Amino acid sequence: MRFLVLGAGMMGSAAAFDLANAAPDVEVILSDINLQKATRAAKTIGSNVTPMRVDVNNHADLVKAMTGCSAIISAVTYSVNVQITRAAIEAGVHLCDLGGNNDVVRRQIGLDSDAKARGITVLPNCGLAPGLINILAVSGSKQFDEIDSIHLRVGGLPQNPRPPLNYQIVFSVEGLINEYVEPAEVIRDGQIKRIDSMAELEAIRFPEPFGELEAFNTSGGLSTLTQYFSGKVKNLDYKTIRYKGHCERIQTLLDLGFATSEPMMVGGSVKTNREFFADLLRKKLDFGDKDVVLARATITGTSGAAQKSLAYEFVDYFDEKTSITAMMRTTAYPTTIIAMMLARGEIQDRGVMPPELCVPGDALITELAKRNIRIRKSITETWS
Repeated sequence: MRFLVLGAGMMGSAAAFDLANAAPDVEVILSDINLQKATRAAKTIGSNVTPMRVDVNNHADLVKAMTGCSAIISAVTYSVNVQITRAAIEAGVHLCDLGGNNDVVRRQIGLDSDAKARGITVLPNCGLAPGLINILAVSGSKQFDEIDSIHLRVGGLPQNPRPPLNYQIVFSVEGLINEYVEPAEVIRDGQIKRIDSMAELEAIRFPEPFGELEAFNTSGGLSTLTQYFSGKVKNLDYKTIRYKGHCERIQTLLDLGFATSEPMMVGGSVKTNREFFADLLRKKLDFGDKDVVLARATITGTSGAAQKSLAYEFVDYFDEKTSITAMMRTTAYPTTIIAMMLARGEIQDRGVMPPELCVPGDALITELAKRNIRIRKSITETWS
């Protein structure tokens, strides 16, 4: 099997690492517009990883690189995922990407008939959230006759928080700001609604050493789940987990206008407040400390005569052996597992769709456990 990974950054390198170690017959092409970057990353992974320069904005070269592959993983910015989808359709190769923007995903889904005509599958949103947590939500929901509520909670945190924000950058700064400022889409009392991010602060507990943390609304985590569960669930929401106090401090910065599009002069050049804020966060919060990812999906409803609550939960730590962060592991590894499922023919659905519609949740949980990402499932029932 041959896999093409687009992007040799943190997520792309982790994806290439996992694919390269998946089976002896796997060949991985790790590509980037910066060949030196791809070469450095490939050398640290193994002999079955070949670096390649690929410019995703060059359609002909992109199609050429894709042709003959078993599956493709896109770990580049979501802004180019539509053109990557078009190239994958032309090359006739399955594609997984990390998503990150609901409008882009909708445009990709608009290419569904073209993908079906080529007999391929394109799965946006294959990372952590959206991605793994959404697959768990849909998989768990199938164990209910009627669903009352689904609450999804996910956070990537430093193991040793540093004040004042008790946070470090673990993925795209632009994506982080987008989560904080864009409205969140939820289901309330059976109706799809748009609500403010950074609101509805709640306390949430995880096993020690974490104890009580906080969670609040952020955008993007549900992605297409509101459409999938429309008419099927009374309440559905997604919140981001942080150490206590983070939400209030970030909200203060937002209230002061740090994330607006208002222009300002910085060192003789014009930048927006948001661009300046992004630069500042990169400089001040890129500690490189060991991280941890916490996640919980809770589903309540009825099954037969029983009131039931089902919870999936996991805590994943920075990998000391490989120096791969928890965020890289929990984002890249679900994507690589799904890509391998496609390559092996274990997913038969064709077209463009979010992964929760076709990825078998139990099989994904089993594969993640082999990578020491252990998802605990618990069920409580009350009989009437």
